Amino acid sequence: MKIGLMGGSFDPIHNGHLVLAEQVRTRFQMDKIIFIPSGNPPHKETMASKEDRYNMTKLAIEDNEYFEISRIELDQDHKTYTIDTVKRLQAMYGDSVEVFFITGADMMIDLPSWKNFDELVTICKFIGSTRPGVDYTELSDQIDALVRDYKADITITQVPALAISSTDIRRRIKYNLSIRYLLPRTTEDYIYTHNLYCDRRTIL
Repeated sequence: MKIGLMGGSFDPIHNGHLVLAEQVRTRFQMDKIIFIPSGNPPHKETMASKEDRYNMTKLAIEDNEYFEISRIELDQDHKTYTIDTVKRLQAMYGDSVEVFFITGADMMIDLPSWKNFDELVTICKFIGSTRPGVDYTELSDQIDALVRDYKADITITQVPALAISSTDIRRRIKYNLSIRYLLPRTTEDYIYTHNLYCDRRTIL
């Protein structure tokens, strides 16, 4: 079984996340993509609560039979790390599972700072995403060094140029700008129903 892990704060989840997950699933012929909202990430603070981020993600992926969501990090009280999550999932699915961690290509340069990275690369493969037209020459050199020095299995793939970010969505909500078509309508409705990221709603 080939499983792709989409970890992130999903604060909120948006169409860029979904496009990336689907493109990776089909290109690498994965059996499923598991979305893992972070619980207590060591390097990032979240704006919405754990439960709100879980609910938004669940709504966003409900129409894709190959997408699943896991609470494996949300239900942890302590800081959560990728290596611990991968080990727990491998214990759940057995030794035959092949695990791929999906992230932005620009995050790859920080991999050596991840907890127990030298061990992580022996049990998990990495897929980094880029947007067409972006020059990643310098980044490519850094990734080559990771492959050489750590024997990391890293593949870079391009996805359609969707310049969408959770940060921009939160900014748009704060200033009463439209977020329509940037994320699934079910997730958008959840945000406004639960008054996330703003004090009031303005329909544009």
